[in-house]
Amino acid sequence: MTVWRLNETPRLSKPYSDEEWSLVREVAHSIDRDIAAQDIRMTMGGEPTYVGIDDAESLQWNLDALGPAKRNRGLALIRGLRERTAPGGLLHFGQGKWYPGEPLPRWAFHCISRLDGVPVWENGNLIAREEQVFDYGIEDSFALIEALAQRLQVSTTNLLAAFNPDDEGADPSAQPVGYVLPLRRRQFETRLFWSSQLWFPQPERLVLSPGDSPIGYRIPVEAVPFVAPDELVYEQDEDGLVRIPSNHESRKNSFGSEAQPDPLPPLSRTAESATVLIRPSLCVQVREGKLCVFLPFVPVLADYLDLITALEDTCQYLGKIIWVEGYTPPADARMRLFSLTPDPGVLEVNLPPTRGWDDLEELTATLAEEAHKNRLIPAKLGYDGSHLATGGGSHIVIGAATVRDSPILRRPDLLRSMVAFWQNHPSLSYLFSGMYVGPTSQYPRVDEARPDALYELEVSFGQLPKDDCPPHIIDGLFRNLLVDVTGNTHRAEFCIDKLFPPENQGFPLGLLELRAFEMAPHYRMGLMQMLLVRALICMFWKQPFAGSLKRWGTTLHDRFMLPYFVESDFREVLDELCKAGYLLEPRWFKTHLEFRFPKIGSIAASGVEVELRQALEPWNVLAEETNSGRSGRSVDSSLERMQVRVTGLPRDSRYHVVCNERRVPLVATGAPGEAAAGIRYRARRLYAALHPTIPVHTPLVFDLIDAWRGRSIAHCTYFAGPPDGSVHTTRPADAAEAEARRRERFVLSPPPDDAVPLPPAENNPEFPMTLDMRWVSPPVSAKSSNDR
Repeated sequence: MTVWRLNETPRLSKPYSDEEWSLVREVAHSIDRDIAAQDIRMTMGGEPTYVGIDDAESLQWNLDALGPAKRNRGLALIRGLRERTAPGGLLHFGQGKWYPGEPLPRWAFHCISRLDGVPVWENGNLIAREEQVFDYGIEDSFALIEALAQRLQVSTTNLLAAFNPDDEGADPSAQPVGYVLPLRRRQFETRLFWSSQLWFPQPERLVLSPGDSPIGYRIPVEAVPFVAPDELVYEQDEDGLVRIPSNHESRKNSFGSEAQPDPLPPLSRTAESATVLIRPSLCVQVREGKLCVFLPFVPVLADYLDLITALEDTCQYLGKIIWVEGYTPPADARMRLFSLTPDPGVLEVNLPPTRGWDDLEELTATLAEEAHKNRLIPAKLGYDGSHLATGGGSHIVIGAATVRDSPILRRPDLLRSMVAFWQNHPSLSYLFSGMYVGPTSQYPRVDEARPDALYELEVSFGQLPKDDCPPHIIDGLFRNLLVDVTGNTHRAEFCIDKLFPPENQGFPLGLLELRAFEMAPHYRMGLMQMLLVRALICMFWKQPFAGSLKRWGTTLHDRFMLPYFVESDFREVLDELCKAGYLLEPRWFKTHLEFRFPKIGSIAASGVEVELRQALEPWNVLAEETNSGRSGRSVDSSLERMQVRVTGLPRDSRYHVVCNERRVPLVATGAPGEAAAGIRYRARRLYAALHPTIPVHTPLVFDLIDAWRGRSIAHCTYFAGPPDGSVHTTRPADAAEAEARRRERFVLSPPPDDAVPLPPAENNPEFPMTLDMRWVSPPVSAKSSNDR
């Protein structure tokens, strides 16, 4: 027996049928062919985020960046990704960003592999698992670093024992906490070799800085100073890059043999004029029961790979299982890096960039499967039963295999086209974003951040050279405009802080980050967002967008907060793509619209239907406060907005919608018998809010009034929380409970028997489509009650 779903509403669990997805793939492949034909050389990556299924109420899945369960899930996920996508990858457990107010940098887990498939680390069993317990001691640390020195053919006489800071009068015979091997790559004549020769006086006792971080981060500069790296000559490949080994070159015959002395002086001849200084020290210690190896900074990929091979040979030779930390390899287009980092409330995954659609889809699908296997999901349920994104975003990153191939740097008009087109079409800013939009959000539009931004942006457009624009000019023209209200270049809809920043202000990576993309509840929905961006880039590459910037004014936060107008504007975007030859069907984005703007309920009578949908609300940020020595600004999330859409209206004005005895300012949409409006209301009371004296407006009571009869002909009530006034203290256990909570908040009831006066029309010149419940309502007069 076959069951068919008639008039099926898009489901978040399966937004596309297999047949529909085959059509999507056809369009994606045609766009891939166009990318190749136009020589765009684009790569695309992303930053999806996940939350835990278990212990969903804990702070680590809501507010805090760090947490034990998040770390354990991350460790399991990165190992699963290695097994599925890079069996020869190196698992590296290092440090991530260090944010103000946090005592230490956050952790970062990496899976490092080569695009050509040559293993970086062959035996994954030699990398320790979090749950493994070992009885390693300091003698194991010495044995490993001594054997590694032999494998690298460097002298062991320069091994430094490292000690924790001694208290006054401590036993001088105390055991070290680990060992440090100064390690540099050097060259004599044409021979490249590793050297442990000291460039500083050997300390009598190397005392580390206080702390419990890896000892590689705790070596005092006065004990092991910085040094200029030697100038080395490498064999290059046909692309002008330093040649890397064509296979995993294991060399185990070096163990037990004597190392040749370093024939070079301790300092290179260019030491005094060097502009780059390094402090290369490989460290080994036992920490938390694991044998930890801290990798030094190695600026050349070929040398880093050689060091990793030597380390694996050593582990194999000694039969020891290690934990790899320290520095990751230098950025190189021949490598692929999967990274996991903690962010407030979420686990963030940094997808490696891919060129084609098939690789992007396979990688994204594999990540989704492994995440679910490890009890991680791309969405969560709100206390009121609503479907929510993770809250951590899913930014899209545009780049290329190399900085010089970046499409943004090669064709600066592409950035101009994207910024201007997005500004012309607010749906691109709001349809795929998170709950928090507006000037103080994580990704404000360019016309939300500052009042004069559009004028200044037009000046920059005029200064943009048509051909041969140096990268620093692109950065200079846009860096100070693509920002948020505080001037932060990272918190902007178009983030260019990794494109080509000024010296010492970041790394020039040729990347453009699109931040107004929230995590989609299904990986195929996320892929559709990426496909949309790929199509738009192809369109702009073929024909740059030359339209002028629009002064939306208050229309932006009036009309385009409502789903009807967001959808209408997005259809215009798809129409433009269709004209350019990229047929993205509107139905492919139906689930996005339903997820972003869920239906609350509807009432109907006399052929007129009133539909209520969730709309957008740009929350206000409050004044700065200081708490426990830290400054912060709260967000007033007490306000919400819903759309009222009426269909089936006759040409006369006899039918009106009333909310809490106030007339809703319905505005014709242009479709026959259709009108829409927004209602802005206080849904809950917070300890800190804008206008604290304004009460909660819910429940919202709606009536469809027939003005000719002076009566309500349809009636419903919407509650922001449980109708009985209770408060949910836990999230729904499953989708069924979530749906029950949503349904209980929308109550249909018979219209009142008594006559219902029609309230007067309210005119808000700033926001003509919005009934702002915070404004005092005008009094009901006899004239208004019979208004027709």
